Order: sequence, then structure tokens, then C-alpha cells
Amino acid sequence: MAHGPHLVIIGVGHVGSDVLTYATTLGLFARISLIDIDQDVSKGQALDHHQATGVLPMMSTVVEQADYTACADADVIIVAAGPSVSPAAAESVGTASRNSLAEINAPVIRQVMAGISAHTHSAAVILITNPLDVNVHIASTEFDYPRSLIFGTGTALDSARLRRIIADRTGVSPDSVQAFMLGEHGATAFPYLSHATVGGLTLPEVSKILDIPAFDHEEIGKAVVDAAFDVFYAKKWTSSGIARSAIALARNVVLDQKAVAPVCTVADGVLGFHGEVSLSLPAIVGANGVERHLEIPLDDWETEHLTISAESVRRVYDSVAEH
Repeated sequence: MAHGPHLVIIGVGHVGSDVLTYATTLGLFARISLIDIDQDVSKGQALDHHQATGVLPMMSTVVEQADYTACADADVIIVAAGPSVSPAAAESVGTASRNSLAEINAPVIRQVMAGISAHTHSAAVILITNPLDVNVHIASTEFDYPRSLIFGTGTALDSARLRRIIADRTGVSPDSVQAFMLGEHGATAFPYLSHATVGGLTLPEVSKILDIPAFDHEEIGKAVVDAAFDVFYAKKWTSSGIARSAIALARNVVLDQKAVAPVCTVADGVLGFHGEVSLSLPAIVGANGVERHLEIPLDDWETEHLTISAESVRRVYDSVAEH
């Protein structure tokens, strides 16, 4: 048995496979256990990546096929189980297509959480499966599991896309951009531009200094939401960005980074919410999972769009809630 941080990945399709790739190259985990409904897939992935550790300078991480008993001593569990958006769904309903998966993936998440909670209540559980906000709400409210330890990648990837867009328009590195997308990981996500900065400067200041057009909330928000579908329509799935986002969050937990990230959690006691919905707001992520939310100031446009986003998520959850 390997001694050191233990990661469990549930679902090793397109997204889970990329999660596994980034996890092995990160060199943070001593042991990675793979669970998939298709045992041939999990076996093949485990063998493939086990053999890859023989390629220098790879770390000698133990990669193994497993079942839910592996969760008993896991530090982090990343859930990528369930089908993704189909090209047909994307063509018919566009950016709202993630929500079309609710009826299919809600039972998957319930089954996964039952398997996890039968063996542990101490591992951080990071969800990727869409519709992300709905699935986080199911996992957090329908099972006796610490809520602080259950969160989704949420708008972490949307925020990365936002930073990339702002960086490209201003000619700087994304490292110099501080900006978040908030709300639903989906069509109603919106940019939190009132407090976005580039090198410590506000966006109006940057626009003036660089003599570039002002950043428009609606246009920027649409560009970010559409960015995922630019990838999807070209290669029929998205996996790299979301996998990197999940591994970055896992690293925050294992190394207790206390990083601020817009992860999806049950919104309770923040910005007027009282546990009725799960969506993405800035939170501090460390060894105890989501350690606290930040009570951020919103302008009128952002307040309106947060309400719209919360209502959208709630409608989808109500359609699959167990009564």
C-alpha cells in the first residue's frame, strides 16, 4: 500500500481520463484509484498509466483499478461519472444543453454518493458531472455527508476562460488578471467585472491606459459561455480545461492552500441565500474543503444576474428532486 495522498477518480471517460493524466503528471498523489461502471475501461486506464510511470521523469505513482471500498482512506474523490452533452443536444438547445442531462445524471450522482458515503465521510468530494450545480445540490442535501467537503468545479473553468479572454484583449498574462464568473456553470453564468483587475488596475482604468474598448458585461459573459461550445463543436467534447480545474482544486485541499476559487457549493448564509440552491460564489478552499464563502459586493447588474442564475438552477433541481 502506498503511503501519501490518495486520490479516487470515479468515471474515467473523456474527462476522467484527462483528470488522471494531470494527476499523474502533477506528482502529488502516491496512489490513484479508478472506479468506473465499465470495469474494462478502469482496468485498461490503470494499466496504461501504471506502465507510463516507467517513462522518466514520471513519479512512481500507484495507479489501480478499484471499487468503492477504495474511498475509505481517500483524501480527495473526483467524480466525473455519467454521460456528457451529446452533439445533438448541443445543436438543439445550445448553451442550456448541460441541463438536459439532469434526468440522466441525477440517478448517477445518487448512486455514486451512496457508494462514497458507505465508506467515508472525511474525503473532499469534487464533482464535475453536469448539470454541475444540480448534482452538487443532490450530493450535498440528500446525503449525510459534511457539506463543506462536497463542492463542484463550478465556474472555476468559466473563470479561467474569462481571465484568458481579458488577458488576450489587454496583452498580458492571465496570471495578472483577477476575475471570476459566478452563478450557474451554464448558460446563466455571469462575469463579476465590477471588482475585476488587471495588474491591480480596474477594467475601466486598464481600458483608458491601454486605449482599448471598455469591457461590456453582456458581451464578455456571452463570449465566456460560448467558449466551451467553440471547443465542443470542434472536437465533440471538452475535457482538458475542466480536468485541470478539478486537479487544481484537489491540490488546494491536499496542500491546504486556502485559495479563493468560485466553486459550486450550497449557498447558505451568503448574499441572501439560505441553502435553497447550489451555485458558484468565491470561497476559500483548503484542507477542510470549502472553509468559508466571501460576502462580495455586487453592483445592480450582477445582483440581477445572480438572481436569474439561482432561479435557473433551482428550476432544474426541482425537476429531478426526490419528494
